[in-house]
Amino acid sequence: MKIGLIGHRGAGKTTVFNMLTGLRAQVGGYAGKEEVHLGVIKVPDVRIDKLSQIFKPKKTTYAEIRFTDFPGGQSNEDRKGSDNLVTQMREVDAIALVLRDFEPGADPIRDLNDLLTEMILADLTVVENRRARLKKEKARPQEEALLTRCALALENEESLRTLEFSADEESLLSGFGFLSRKPVLVLFNQADDKAAEPLSANHQDELNRRKLEGLALAGKVEMEIAQLDENDRTAFLKEIGVQEPARERFIRTSYRLLNLISFFTTGEDEVRAWTITRGTVSRKAAGKIHSDIERGFIRAEVTAFDDFIALGSEAKCREAGKLRLEGKDYLVQDGDIIHFRFAV
Repeated sequence: MKIGLIGHRGAGKTTVFNMLTGLRAQVGGYAGKEEVHLGVIKVPDVRIDKLSQIFKPKKTTYAEIRFTDFPGGQSNEDRKGSDNLVTQMREVDAIALVLRDFEPGADPIRDLNDLLTEMILADLTVVENRRARLKKEKARPQEEALLTRCALALENEESLRTLEFSADEESLLSGFGFLSRKPVLVLFNQADDKAAEPLSANHQDELNRRKLEGLALAGKVEMEIAQLDENDRTAFLKEIGVQEPARERFIRTSYRLLNLISFFTTGEDEVRAWTITRGTVSRKAAGKIHSDIERGFIRAEVTAFDDFIALGSEAKCREAGKLRLEGKDYLVQDGDIIHFRFAV
């Protein structure tokens, strides 16, 4: 999963990046130097921990989230006429908008409007350019009709995520990487003394109106805590009244936002979590491991995680009828332990 962080300068975007990744990227502005920071975190999962305790594999592989911290935008006045930085975000799976909410005079809802508008305008430029080329080609009426519908929505300041598309239309749109179609998680970066406070009612109402997900966090203090060792981290979080670190809440919300689940493969060599979209069939899930497995798929041997933990071994699950043989159209469930049979 790839998540891009964007926000205006001064919003604490790189601070939030450091909080999420545990890294120490320079914060406080770039002094004219624009950098992209990259970081990877392993997704904590007690199920992987338990499976590793049982199998004692040579290697344990957790699911990962890859973060890209993009350079912050300038003020509205300085940004006029310049290229829009959010156009760099087309390769990510989701966008996290970091909003300044930690000092008097901050207006995070205004900043939210600005960032969403930037994404809409960036998409409208792409649509208009493509439609201009299509008029010259005069050979793609279905795409032309689809882009006309998209243009109408964007011109009315509507994000493309509010529209519904058929499977064929999804295929036509997939190569554009439209920003306003990507899932958005809004992060309100609050002051240190508000570390334990939830989103304000006004902010939550605004998110509900826009059908967006959001979190409140205190980026600066949680960044400092994230860089401590685990024992000190737990103590400091308790001291400031934070029941669950913002990173854990971020991961859980991101999985829900992207409709993601995990299945597991196990053995003496490796215990591993694989991330897929809910509703993925077993054959496509096999392709996450290797294209040869998808191509030569025969069947999937499936055990639910809870059944495996309760019975303790694959043999006992088989004896109890808890190990199932599933075909290529089986919908993989969160927590399934799967062994794929295939031939190529």
